[in-house]
Amino acid sequence: MARITIIGGHGKVALLLAPLLVEAGHDVTSVIRNPEHEQDVARTGARPVVADVAASDLDALTDLLADSDAVVWSAGAGGGSPERTYAVDRDAAIRSIDAAVAAEARRYVMVSYFGAGPDHGVDPSDGFYAYAEAKAAADEHLRGADLDWTILAPSALTLDEPTGKIDARADEGTSVPRADVAAVIAAVLAEPATIGRTVSFNTGDVPIAEAIRP
Repeated sequence: MARITIIGGHGKVALLLAPLLVEAGHDVTSVIRNPEHEQDVARTGARPVVADVAASDLDALTDLLADSDAVVWSAGAGGGSPERTYAVDRDAAIRSIDAAVAAEARRYVMVSYFGAGPDHGVDPSDGFYAYAEAKAAADEHLRGADLDWTILAPSALTLDEPTGKIDARADEGTSVPRADVAAVIAAVLAEPATIGRTVSFNTGDVPIAEAIRP
């Protein structure tokens, strides 16, 4: 059993992830910004905690993660203004990484996206640019942190039924069901061989447990 904190606990992927972790015997806390979402989170078996990570400083986030063995970053601004995107997807994510180090929450799984990185190629005039820049910065910060990290980079998310199979060798992104993304997160938390790796993936033909191995 591990004590796992999901940041962004009311997101579609997080709501699918929490029951998988609870069923596996873990103690799961889901951090949410809106108190109206507490019941939705509680129904997953996770313990809801209300906190605005964008407004929380390093000390507050360290306290939030004080009892955690593992952290899953599944939060996002969800578009909107570039300022909000940078505040959540870059600045809050980076603070959460530093907080995990301070709280000695050694395992950290970042949900990024297929193609993320400093060479993302998104034009500055594109509305996606702020998100691409924010994720590149947060991912790079995590790679330099003293944590047992894994970065997951799923392609376009769908609401299709899960297949339990992915392609983690593709050069280009296509799409993948959110439920399979949740299953990949649960699988990498249980697989030490994913530490220190970035796993980019689409839906595919290889069972998840096999596909995430080097």
